[in-house]
Amino acid sequence: MTDPTPISRRNLLKTSAAVTAAVAASGISSRAYADSSETIQIALVGCGGRGTGAADNALNTQQGPVKLVAMADVFENRLSGSFNALSGRHNERMDVPDERKFIGFDAYKQAMDCLNPGDVVILTTPPAFRWVQFTYAIEKGLNVFMEKPVTVDAPTSRKMLELNEQAKAKNLKVGVGLMCRHCEARGELFDRIQSGEIGDLVLLRAYRQAGPTASAFVAPQDGEDLTELMYQIKNFHGFLWASGGAFSDFLIHNIDECCWMKNDWPVMAKASGGRHYRGNYIDQNFDNYSVEYTFADGSKMFLEGRTMNGCDKEFASYAHGTKGSAVISTASHTPAKSRIYKGQSFTDDQLAWKFDRKEPNPYQLEWEHLMAAIRKDETYNEVERGVMASLVTSMGRMAAHTGRMVTRDQMLEHDHEFAPQVAELTLEGDAPIMMNEKGLYPIPMPGLKTKREY
Repeated sequence: MTDPTPISRRNLLKTSAAVTAAVAASGISSRAYADSSETIQIALVGCGGRGTGAADNALNTQQGPVKLVAMADVFENRLSGSFNALSGRHNERMDVPDERKFIGFDAYKQAMDCLNPGDVVILTTPPAFRWVQFTYAIEKGLNVFMEKPVTVDAPTSRKMLELNEQAKAKNLKVGVGLMCRHCEARGELFDRIQSGEIGDLVLLRAYRQAGPTASAFVAPQDGEDLTELMYQIKNFHGFLWASGGAFSDFLIHNIDECCWMKNDWPVMAKASGGRHYRGNYIDQNFDNYSVEYTFADGSKMFLEGRTMNGCDKEFASYAHGTKGSAVISTASHTPAKSRIYKGQSFTDDQLAWKFDRKEPNPYQLEWEHLMAAIRKDETYNEVERGVMASLVTSMGRMAAHTGRMVTRDQMLEHDHEFAPQVAELTLEGDAPIMMNEKGLYPIPMPGLKTKREY
């Protein structure tokens, strides 16, 4: 997608241009894999469920030989669990002896040090650490796969865009885990919408309504004896500094696939939400979010997020045009079962088109596309799109958490960096936010705290 509304931050553009010129003048470039028989080495940084899944996809690629040679995490049990799971599936593609299993906040450097320029590092730690680890990957000349969201606030969004100019100048290939963009069903739907099959797109609707998800509901420690920082990292979906909270980590896919169909990014958001059934949970999340996004042409996107038991559940996205409507995704991420209807009712008698082939798994496709680009030395970089999706997601989250309308420019220019000291964190050190004397963390208070989210 070519963004028709590019980022306009003047200082960012000036800095990015200077960085690009300096790196280009140095003559540094990434090693390209022209030989399809050469083994690409992989390091996994962040060994939770998503990291293990990404490594599994990487080792399943059909573009040439690959081998996992290093793993890193801050929790030994997560690394061991990931290693055991991957070994059971890919023993012949695993070469991770104990001396290449690294634990700690510097473990990402040790894992990347095991690679050669042109190899691939998988960055699937909590998003707060993304820019720090991306910096080192660029320094080492490594191709990168990073999970979404890639940023959780405005200052880190600006940092990532500046860093990416260095990555592009070094010819590094970078994939971002917004795998729905690689879905063949959604891709054909996008082409049909852009060719006018449902007319002018005037409304998008997105829903992710479920029960408690992942680590978004955080209870007080009960005999775990973790440091405050390690406790928050373990439960990173519950803390805005670490992940952007449940809003950013879970709703970004629906937001991104809708913006894809619109071929645009919204310029404004207003929202509401609240904490209703938190009980003894002490995280920073709301139970529900409702956002109205506005695009430059005045059309709208409505987003509904909810994590409450006993309520209706829905995980889908829809598009409405002047001549018809479409289902972007049906339930969860795959299969999308994308389809087009003649009118605004999703009834069988109005069906105009549906994707009727078996849908390849988009989690696997994103890896096939990345590895093919590395092998063929083709330009491949998803960072700017990943940052924009993350920023637009943060814009909606901030609108809900402050109770104020937020524009995209305001979001990009905002000065609240949730964890400015993230690069200096240590295993025994303090966390970016700490409990108060009542054992509680700061939470958003719409209408009362309107300049920052907490």
